[in-house]
Amino acid sequence: MKSTVIRLFLSLAVILSIIIAISCTKLQSRSIRVGVAGAHSGDLASYGLPTLKAAELVVKDINAKGGILGRKVELLVEDDVCKPEVATNIASKLLSNEVHVVLGHICSGATKAALGIYKESKIITMSPSATNPQLTQSGNYPNFFRTIASDDAQAKLEVDFALDILKLKKIAVLHDKGDYGKGLAEFAKEFLDKSGRAEVVLYEGITPGAVDYSAVIQKIKNSEAEAVIYGGYHPEASKLVMLMRKKKMDTVFISDDGVKDMTFIKVAGEYAEGVYATGPKDVSKNPLAIAAADAHKKAYGSDPGAFFLNAYAATQALLNAIEKAGSTDYKAVTNALRTEYVDTPLGKIRFDERGDAIGVGFSMYQVKNGEYAEVK
Repeated sequence: MKSTVIRLFLSLAVILSIIIAISCTKLQSRSIRVGVAGAHSGDLASYGLPTLKAAELVVKDINAKGGILGRKVELLVEDDVCKPEVATNIASKLLSNEVHVVLGHICSGATKAALGIYKESKIITMSPSATNPQLTQSGNYPNFFRTIASDDAQAKLEVDFALDILKLKKIAVLHDKGDYGKGLAEFAKEFLDKSGRAEVVLYEGITPGAVDYSAVIQKIKNSEAEAVIYGGYHPEASKLVMLMRKKKMDTVFISDDGVKDMTFIKVAGEYAEGVYATGPKDVSKNPLAIAAADAHKKAYGSDPGAFFLNAYAATQALLNAIEKAGSTDYKAVTNALRTEYVDTPLGKIRFDERGDAIGVGFSMYQVKNGEYAEVK
């Protein structure tokens, strides 16, 4: 009886060992899943699609070299159309599909809405474009990283440019009432007020998607503003600029990386000429940036769009951290992101304790002859 029990115990031990071995093998051979969440349709698709293409190019190259940790990388793509209420559903869907990390979201409002869901499940999220300062500065989202500088830096550049270069004295500050646009406008107003060198003659929010902005344009005209600093995205910016120019107003228009996009120029047409907008620092002479842009042209037959290089760098950073960590473990990957440098089209970067990329920043651009050109 005793020997029978021993034999049974040994048999169970062998079976258990086989099950564990099979499970481990399956776990090790399973792909590394990267969620890609952003606006892939709708008015703001011109921000989200370049990110998707960047991820596709990076992953294709890495998989061709054998993947990460001997595992292939798989992209799970979801469209949040830059809407917070959709982003929360997308986050839950990506978690149900067992993603290891997330590239995205694109817009600050959608990113903020989804971050809490990722945080609860300890999923690292990295955005190439969500610039709202509170996403990193509040300390609420230790799982969040980004490869773009925050709006306070962007607003400071806009205000310094208006005061130091353009020598403006009367400025209207507008925003689209969203997390991104309003946050940037608040910083711009704060910097202007503290400077004591210019008067904010109008501070107002507009309603995104409105058909007619004639009322606010009249307010700008009545305020005798020399310039408008606008926080928001290109659909509304194009309408504002077109109305101003059609009314023969030569008011300077200064905006943000939500407007530094070829779609703005295509929609506003000739009225876009002369518009200023901040955007990610020019890295066009970086060999890795040149190579990434060339890869895009070869694969898709066109020049890359907004935030492409930031997304390319983000994808590289996420996968490099997993490789350096030797696993997809949350703590290990987080530590690698903060301690291990990685060569990217943005330069050699790592992330500070808040999640902001060290070494990235903004430049000022102006529309000249139908193209955005960096203002030297």
